[in-house]
Amino acid sequence: MKPTSELELAELIADAKTPLQIKGGGTRLMGLPDGNVLDTSGLCGITLYEPGALTLVAQAGTPIAEIETALAAENQRLAFEPADLRDVLGTSGTSTLGGVAASNASGPRRISAGACRDFMLGVRFVDGLGDVVKNGGRVMKNVTGYDLVKLMSGAHGTLGVLSEVSMKVLPSVEMQLCLRIKGLDPLRAVAAMSAALGSPFEVSGAAYDVDGAVSLRLEGFEASVRYRAAQLVGVLAEFGPIEALDDQDLCTQIWCDIRDARRFKNTQGDLWRISVKPSDAPNVLSALNPSQAQLDWGGGLIWLTMPSGTDVRAKMTVAGHATLMRASAETFSTRARFHPEPAPIAKLSADLRARFDPKALLNPSLMGGLS
Repeated sequence: MKPTSELELAELIADAKTPLQIKGGGTRLMGLPDGNVLDTSGLCGITLYEPGALTLVAQAGTPIAEIETALAAENQRLAFEPADLRDVLGTSGTSTLGGVAASNASGPRRISAGACRDFMLGVRFVDGLGDVVKNGGRVMKNVTGYDLVKLMSGAHGTLGVLSEVSMKVLPSVEMQLCLRIKGLDPLRAVAAMSAALGSPFEVSGAAYDVDGAVSLRLEGFEASVRYRAAQLVGVLAEFGPIEALDDQDLCTQIWCDIRDARRFKNTQGDLWRISVKPSDAPNVLSALNPSQAQLDWGGGLIWLTMPSGTDVRAKMTVAGHATLMRASAETFSTRARFHPEPAPIAKLSADLRARFDPKALLNPSLMGGLS
């Protein structure tokens, strides 16, 4: 099923009798397929773009690459830098706006600019009964209905199928600069990232890999970036020698690799994505002893690989959310993709699903533990 209009999408859902697997570009699929495929890539095209108002509206199936090209022509960007997970998940296809919004896909700049949901101004979607719902607006001045807009971001299509998304965009930057500190253990790395993020020098990226290297990103006008970098080097002097990289292509490559978790391409074992309090990241790594790991968001986001079938959640010694991103069919058949929700939140989630999808048609295999 591949609708080409919102009306057709509504009719297909209203007539559905069996579960539906919602698919945009197919780049973020996790686990085992469940239900008839409902392909939203036919809902395509930018319907409104006002650079002066920093506003873009597009149908849910619009490729992110098309949106980024249109923005780049006006020297603008999606500040939350959505990840492209095709390499690490072994998927193909084209990343779409609907998939990004439904999964709240947010890259390294989340720590400074905010997440995808923070840039969503409005949505149109079809609920599990086939009713079209509109919430929020198309411009930044219209702030009505934000709660429902944010609710759809991170629901992974379990509450409704997005047909249109309104986004706030931001200007591009003149330059970026990357500071690198090598030879740190996880505890010292988190301390260095925390010191950088706690400084007044506007760090827009803070990541670490278990090979011992911390990467910090500064962005903006060149004079400002170079001044802030010099000041930050002084703040971080206690952590060892600091290398400054101002090659723009190299900096872009470093942060694209971090954003897309490319170090885990073709690695063995299960791939997990864990969200924790940054100061707890070293404890998680110590408890799990992963074969490979990467920290982003100053330590708040952990990517790691573990032997196939490992119950990561049982081994975690701190509070957090562990999502199983890539595994064998056997592991996916026995492990929930998303972290189990506490009972009060699980009750709220069930009530929401009963309201928006009473027939349990939309991505039923993903229900529970959504972010």
